[in-house]
Amino acid sequence: MWKWEADGQAKAVIAIVHSAYEHHRRYAWLIEEFRSSGFHVVMGDLPGHGESALNKQAHDEDFQSYGTFINHLIDASLTYNLPVFIMGHGLGATLVMQMLQEKSIECAGIILTSPWMHLHIHASKLSSALANMGKLAENVKSTHEITIKKLTRNYDVYTQDKDDDLYNTTITLKWYRELQHLMKATTAKQESIQDVPILMMTAERDKIADPTFAKNWLQKQQLSEIQYKEWKNCFHDLFQEPEREDVFYYTKTFVNNVLRSLGYVV
Repeated sequence: MWKWEADGQAKAVIAIVHSAYEHHRRYAWLIEEFRSSGFHVVMGDLPGHGESALNKQAHDEDFQSYGTFINHLIDASLTYNLPVFIMGHGLGATLVMQMLQEKSIECAGIILTSPWMHLHIHASKLSSALANMGKLAENVKSTHEITIKKLTRNYDVYTQDKDDDLYNTTITLKWYRELQHLMKATTAKQESIQDVPILMMTAERDKIADPTFAKNWLQKQQLSEIQYKEWKNCFHDLFQEPEREDVFYYTKTFVNNVLRSLGYVV
């Protein structure tokens, strides 16, 4: 787990859970924006991601390990004795949503961007294999064609990340089955999560996930404070897009408003 501390007096802590296949280094711009705006940032790489992905042929880690990781992330954030905001992107957003459905989390607010509830892109060779899945097929490997070019329109980000050795989309049938189960179970659950302020942002031209499923999930929650924003023309990775400064300002405004409602001077 890594910590980046705010310039001067910190107002709150932002705990970030990244999406599948990527790693914390892709969030360098966002981390610096939060840090320079008066927030501590806590983040790490999901199990099987980042440097550890270099030693793996495919993602086959248990999804329970992701939940354990997020618990550690939250615990590390709470050590500052400041309000904590949990941010999840893509698969990370869905993992946070699942955790909120299972238990109450000590936090001031939740920020969800482009949750994976229903994907436009399916792993090659695996969709048909799901129908006849057995133990022998669990280690079958495939590529999930979620390329950097499909994540963002930002050419500078594309040229920087297109040859990233740590970005690994090779998966096993077992991993893909767990992903499908996570999305289906999270979508189907009817009970509302704890009453915590939530900002959900999606992308109008998301090539990875269908934003209508995430919006429908949010509307089912019985919460006192929700915000939903669909960013016009944007692709999946909102904080990598050409409009990312606007996206960040919108996010910071949500966080500051929640802090004010809690009695903090912002």
